[in-house]
Amino acid sequence: MNETMKGIIDRFEGDYGIVTINGEAEGFPINLFPLESKPGDVVEIEGTIITVMEDETERLRLEMEDILDDVL
Repeated sequence: MNETMKGIIDRFEGDYGIVTINGEAEGFPINLFPLESKPGDVVEIEGTIITVMEDETERLRLEMEDILDDVL
């Protein structure tokens, strides 16, 4: 059984997507990512299947906007 991990796409570099998982950067082959994925997206990784978690990505985006509004 494959372990399920959650992370945030940091960037795409060459043939790899770099995902931050529990504070650590990990590279995955770019062809495993959905075409619509982009840096900042929250993803779930199970074996070789990477899924963008749209609801969590939106929640994180709103949370970050609130933090920026408080700071500025």
